[in-house]
Amino acid sequence: MDDENDEEYEFSRDIVHNYFEQATTTFADMDKALLDKDLSKLSSLGHFLKGSSATIGVKKVQECCKHIQYLGKLQGPSGEGSVDQEQALRQIEEELKIGKREYQKAEEFLSFFYEADPADADASSISQE
Repeated sequence: MDDENDEEYEFSRDIVHNYFEQATTTFADMDKALLDKDLSKLSSLGHFLKGSSATIGVKKVQECCKHIQYLGKLQGPSGEGSVDQEQALRQIEEELKIGKREYQKAEEFLSFFYEADPADADASSISQE
């Protein structure tokens, strides 16, 4: 690689490492908010991780987070219609499971691509519950 490509590689690798850290923290915060039945917090966290996931192209996590964002506002997962609190919490729990699985797949791929150790960011500590 030439110097310019090295710099771009380092820059994007740093973005990915930051994403690993953000995702790990955000998923843990979502787990807590789910236990607390804090729909507003879940919506906010879903919005945050949706944006981070979109930035690096982790589309399936982005989609799950979009659903969580809407469900946290008592809207259907696509933003249409409405759901009650219990429906929202059940669906968010399922979306979180899917999102975590999809994140693990993306983490493995990106770690391989960047020859990174995901443990550096404690990314492997995401609970699959």
